[in-house]
Amino acid sequence: MKKRKIGMALSLVLAAGTLLGACGKSNDNKGTETPKGGDKEKAFSVAMVTDVGGVDDKSFNQSAWEGLQAFGKENDMKKGKGGFDYLQSKSDADYSTNLNKLSREKFDLVFGIGFLMQASVEEIAKQQKDTNFAIVDAEVKQPNVASILFKEQEAAFLAGVAAALQTKTDHVGFIGGMEIPVIERFESGFVAGVKAAKPEVKVDVQYSGAFDKAELGQSISSKMYSSGADVIFHAAGGTGNGLFKEAKDRKAKDPSKDIWAIGVDRDQNDMGPEVVLTSAMKGVSVAVQDLSKKAKDGNFPGGEIALYGLAEDGVSLAPINSKASNKAAIDAAVKEWTEKIKSGAVKVPGTHEELSKFSAK
Repeated sequence: MKKRKIGMALSLVLAAGTLLGACGKSNDNKGTETPKGGDKEKAFSVAMVTDVGGVDDKSFNQSAWEGLQAFGKENDMKKGKGGFDYLQSKSDADYSTNLNKLSREKFDLVFGIGFLMQASVEEIAKQQKDTNFAIVDAEVKQPNVASILFKEQEAAFLAGVAAALQTKTDHVGFIGGMEIPVIERFESGFVAGVKAAKPEVKVDVQYSGAFDKAELGQSISSKMYSSGADVIFHAAGGTGNGLFKEAKDRKAKDPSKDIWAIGVDRDQNDMGPEVVLTSAMKGVSVAVQDLSKKAKDGNFPGGEIALYGLAEDGVSLAPINSKASNKAAIDAAVKEWTEKIKSGAVKVPGTHEELSKFSAK
């Protein structure tokens, strides 16, 4: 009888221990379970990779970085891992390495800035399927990549109108970086705008073959100014910095001479307030902020194209320099052509082929 009681008591103790152990396991699992949507609960992070122009190119890459900084500030983010950041590419060999590095550092969204990064973004996006990527100025058809494109030709057209109405020599110039589709859009739109405003104006077109050679930009612009051009528009990234230097140098030597330069991507008036007539602006900063917000809110448009033109306020022309002798006429013409383009009455050419068939009438 005594043994039976001891055995029963032992059984009860063991049973209680089993129940407590089961409860303990249940609680432990709850504590280590990944919460539903756990990835979304961690702080959103975003970064970008520059092309060879660098983050301080006073143009395209800088505009993108300014957009990322503004997004970071608006969302109380810190520069660096877990917040917002950038990696600078010294050569095209750095593109894939930099994109991959940011993905491995667990940035939620990684921007590739520029057409030259198209192949690298596609390559790394296929490898790093859990990272969202975005590319500016090119299309990558991958489900985790959003492509940002602009109607650069529309802003360039307005720059062409301004150049044609300001020139006193009936001779203007265009300096392109590399011969790629985005620069072809700038060139085609600019030439179309010049011809629409003043058909008799001569347009010199030259390509530098690079986006980071300021000395080459200065050399080309020097020859253009010497041959009679008095307004030159560049779409050449950091190479275009040489244009501003040449224009400022010439203006300093002879302040009475009409020497004008037209900037690109951002309002480049700060590159020479006495010589910058206007700038054909792309809303790279706006697009970067817009897409970052969508990604942060869980609405990343993977596999889609975001296209920004005049009608979408994605491109525009910077204010005409107050020192321009023909400012009033330029302002009026720019307003008129802007309305025509936005309404669809005028379709601005974006390729050489379209330009050959273009008529503003």
